[in-house]
Amino acid sequence: MSEYLQKVSNDYWNIRGDFKIGGVLNIGTHASLVRCLNSKFVLLDAYTLQGDVKEQVDRLSQGGADIDAIINLHPFHTVHVERAHEQYPHTKLYGTQRHHDKFPHLPWQTELTESDAFARLFADDFEFSIPAGVDFIASNEQLHFSSVLAYHKASKTIHVDDTLTYMPLPGLLGKVKKPEVTFHITLPATLQRRAGAAQEFRDWAEQLASRWADAENLCAAHSAVILGSENSSISVADRILLALKKVKNTLKVHEKIFG
Repeated sequence: MSEYLQKVSNDYWNIRGDFKIGGVLNIGTHASLVRCLNSKFVLLDAYTLQGDVKEQVDRLSQGGADIDAIINLHPFHTVHVERAHEQYPHTKLYGTQRHHDKFPHLPWQTELTESDAFARLFADDFEFSIPAGVDFIASNEQLHFSSVLAYHKASKTIHVDDTLTYMPLPGLLGKVKKPEVTFHITLPATLQRRAGAAQEFRDWAEQLASRWADAENLCAAHSAVILGSENSSISVADRILLALKKVKNTLKVHEKIFG
């Protein structure tokens, strides 16, 4: 995988980046550059821009002067937080409570990205959603299921980290089996151990598909992008509902144990 900028719409670009586990296995990562109704830009998630990708972003944003905010949406995606701020130090910096705790020296805005107060700031351009029934910030730092999902209304694009994945299979497998939207494999470990958690998650997923039923594009971390222009067979909302069906047994097992 190499770093590149993928145009989703005239106001939305997804940045596909590298992220290597142990310096070897490249599972990729992403961020998104979005032009808002006020003509300013925001970066959804932090990534260290370099080379041609940085040149393209700077060309679009007047050398970064028009980037108004960097919005960190996943509490455990922190590798690029400091460097992204160094690259665009004038931008407003938003993050979850974990970002604030991990980098207390950075000039964070007071509104946490998981809060209603934050959502109201960007309501003209975005809707946000947090999975219900699961830990948002898990005590086990290896469990990265939950994140703040962002929906850019103008481009009908969902930006999501880890919670939803869309992974094309490599080589010949990719020709035989088409990629599917799935919920992250850590769902069983992050469902809250209490009665009702599984039903809350089920309700949240169904409501997400209904609320964002007109979504045409999906940009997912560590995987790939679904573009509406290339997707005539099944809607993003229906893909989310199919992903929910795939975890039906996981939710039933949880309900048998916890109620």
